[in-house]
Amino acid sequence: MGAILAAAALSLGIGAATAPSAQAATNCSPDSDGIRWYCNNVSGAAVYGIIGNNHAYPDPNTIVGRMYSNPSWFYCKLDGQAWVGGPHPTRWLMTVADNGQLGFMKDTAIYSETNPVRNC
Repeated sequence: MGAILAAAALSLGIGAATAPSAQAATNCSPDSDGIRWYCNNVSGAAVYGIIGNNHAYPDPNTIVGRMYSNPSWFYCKLDGQAWVGGPHPTRWLMTVADNGQLGFMKDTAIYSETNPVRNC
């Protein structure tokens, strides 16, 4: 039994030593007309509503849908909004959830670098 455990530990150690290193996130990329930007995101990420009738303010308290597609498309990004954390702590991206509802996704739910996305 001890020999089996030792062999398992050895093989796990070798596997960990040869595991590939993490790569930097790829940038979001525009479609051919530059209106939609495609980014890799967390499947099932929440899409949050909009405060009032003004499309410039995400409502961090109201989930209007989910995004199961990956990659997904986004119209634009907003900085200086409600705190979300991560490398862009106040950034939200405007999109349409899988159920057709317009809203915003938190930048922390997107794997791609969102700096290239146009500003709203």
